[in-house]
Amino acid sequence: QVQLVESGGGLVQPGGSLRLSCAASGFTFSSYVMSWYRQAPGKERELVAAITSISGSTSYTNSVKGRFIISRDNAKNTVSLQMNSLKPEDSAVYYCNADRPGWGTRYTYWGQGTLVTVSS
Repeated sequence: QVQLVESGGGLVQPGGSLRLSCAASGFTFSSYVMSWYRQAPGKERELVAAITSISGSTSYTNSVKGRFIISRDNAKNTVSLQMNSLKPEDSAVYYCNADRPGWGTRYTYWGQGTLVTVSS
């Protein structure tokens, strides 16, 4: 059974930091691009950051560049998102995603989400 389990969400003040983690199992983790998405109430789900399977190349949506860092550990089947200088507009449910580009959505997996709330 494929599983992606997120953790690390919570309440943080503006300017603070959180580190999200995603533990993967049931598939060949090292063959997949891993990503973090987020969805705020009334908004579309948004791609936040992605990291390639082997080379570890990263990409970020413009609103988080310089503040967030995505990383992965293929030996431990985990991907993380370090979030710094958090803003209220970062508040959302954050989802872990695994994908093999070109293989179709049959090979796309999602976690259950973890809630991040940025508020004073």
